[in-house]
Amino acid sequence: MSETAMSETAMAESAIRLLVAAVVVLAAAMAGPARAQPTAESVVLAVPNVALTFAPGYLAEDLGLFAKQGLNVKSVVITGIGSANAVISGSADFAEISGATLARAAARGQRMLGIVSTLNRPTIQIVLRKELATSLDPKGSDIKGFDIKAPLDQRMQALRGRTIAVDSINSVIHAYVLLLARRAGVSPDEIRIAPMAPTNAMAAYQTRQIDGFAMSMPWPLQPVLEGSAVVIASGSDGDPADMYPFGHNVFVAKPETCERRKSACEKLGKAMVEAIDSMLDRPHEALALLKKRFGAFDEKLLAAGLTEIRKGTPRPPVVTKADLENAELYNIGAGLLKPEEKLKS
Repeated sequence: MSETAMSETAMAESAIRLLVAAVVVLAAAMAGPARAQPTAESVVLAVPNVALTFAPGYLAEDLGLFAKQGLNVKSVVITGIGSANAVISGSADFAEISGATLARAAARGQRMLGIVSTLNRPTIQIVLRKELATSLDPKGSDIKGFDIKAPLDQRMQALRGRTIAVDSINSVIHAYVLLLARRAGVSPDEIRIAPMAPTNAMAAYQTRQIDGFAMSMPWPLQPVLEGSAVVIASGSDGDPADMYPFGHNVFVAKPETCERRKSACEKLGKAMVEAIDSMLDRPHEALALLKKRFGAFDEKLLAAGLTEIRKGTPRPPVVTKADLENAELYNIGAGLLKPEEKLKS
């Protein structure tokens, strides 16, 4: 190639590079200044234990729905009513608690704001070892065997003199046992209560240290599916019938939190609406995600637990006046709140 041809080639390449550079500069100018991505709001969410009760919250995390709304959620497990206390003290921004805990705190001057209700019935079961499930009618006469279709008050007689585990004292689960026992004429003193975490309750049941337990899903279903226990009472199936609707699981914050950080409360609500839609409309997808969190349970048990949760999941997940009114009556019936402490409004 001649020197002239080489020079022309070099000039052409230089011109192309200048043209490309000009196009890039022009495009950048048209696009305007680069926009910084908004920083996600960081919040702490307190959860009382590990159970399917909190499935919508787990799904909101695992499906990226909190992140989608611009929330960076750190979940911490604080047993029993400790989750409510964490919000009251300010060490957590939000908590998942029962309406009964919310109402009890309000009666004692600790107001909290209910943002979302993910369960509107007491989704709890009391199970008892099958060979111990003989019951007495309210008049005290013996009944041979156990009739799962018998009236609830009659079924509760089977708990007299038994040791029953609950997650923690004064929790919504403990209150469930107290409420049903008192209604059936069984003194709470006739039932030995053993507070322990669900995994410990399962181990204690298997080693016969306890006779049965009251827990949220999926824990009570395991011995029932295995054939070693019977269900004494099932809140998701209407025991008791007058406690519906009932705010079993409510996302709460202090009122001032939602005044000061309104966007965080709104983002939480929006994420939970999407999570509940996903759980109700696509249960197989929800089950697959929950399986990763509850790897110790087989799929049949987990599916049965999710079915119980879905029975009591409201759409839309609004906290209603009736949810909280029944929660107050639940507290009073369980003896955890005096009748005179009932709020006027």
